[in-house]
Amino acid sequence: MLHGKIAVITGAGPGLGRTLARTMAAEGARVVVAARTAATVEKIAAEVPGTVAVPADVTDPTDVEALAAAVTGRFGRLDVLVNAAFPGTHRKNVLEMSPADLASWRAAVDIGAYGTLLACRFLAPLMVERGEGAIVNVTSMSSRKGYAGRSDFAAGKAAAHLLSHCLADELGPYGVRVNCVAPGWIASEVLDDWMRTRAAAEGVAFEDVLARDVSAMALRRIATEEDVARAIVFLASDRARSITGATLDVNAGQLFT
Repeated sequence: MLHGKIAVITGAGPGLGRTLARTMAAEGARVVVAARTAATVEKIAAEVPGTVAVPADVTDPTDVEALAAAVTGRFGRLDVLVNAAFPGTHRKNVLEMSPADLASWRAAVDIGAYGTLLACRFLAPLMVERGEGAIVNVTSMSSRKGYAGRSDFAAGKAAAHLLSHCLADELGPYGVRVNCVAPGWIASEVLDDWMRTRAAAEGVAFEDVLARDVSAMALRRIATEEDVARAIVFLASDRARSITGATLDVNAGQLFT
């Protein structure tokens, strides 16, 4: 689905980012993985043949501009940009935030929102000059439904969601499409640990919490990293050539929108 395309993944971490790089490469793309930690992207590049690692902090304009220059120097063009930076959250209610918590909140929003903006600002022109391309911003179920203690993550992803609408309108005349993939929960050890913490607090078994959570999902299962990656690949491909300004939910029926 991506044969011959050049793709950049920002915020490429050891979870979804690695799975996405592997999936896009398997679909024929040449992939550039970018993230703040050099060791992370270098490990992904070592695991996925043909993948190029470029360390870059998406909240630093100088880094992102250098990323764009590296892509131009290596490939001379760009076809696909996936913004997958995933800000951490410290689960703190707003009225309980200390000065350090407020700084962490701002940093998380910078990653989710400003980082997406910078990547589009400096990488989208490579698509505009060719008159075609696809941007897929990874948002979240939380971009449309807030939860106590998660305002940092939700605000950053909600901003990226609305930014995507603006960019779809701005870049459409140049042949560049902008869409979102919005995961819900993604099966992982991190999610399992959170469920175990909740189970311990309630004095019940992990399996009980898992069964209760899954029963609230229409498909009665939790989406995987590959499920999310496949949705991103579709929106990045020419099969979605008439889709822009859209959000594709990948949450196994956890939230209908």
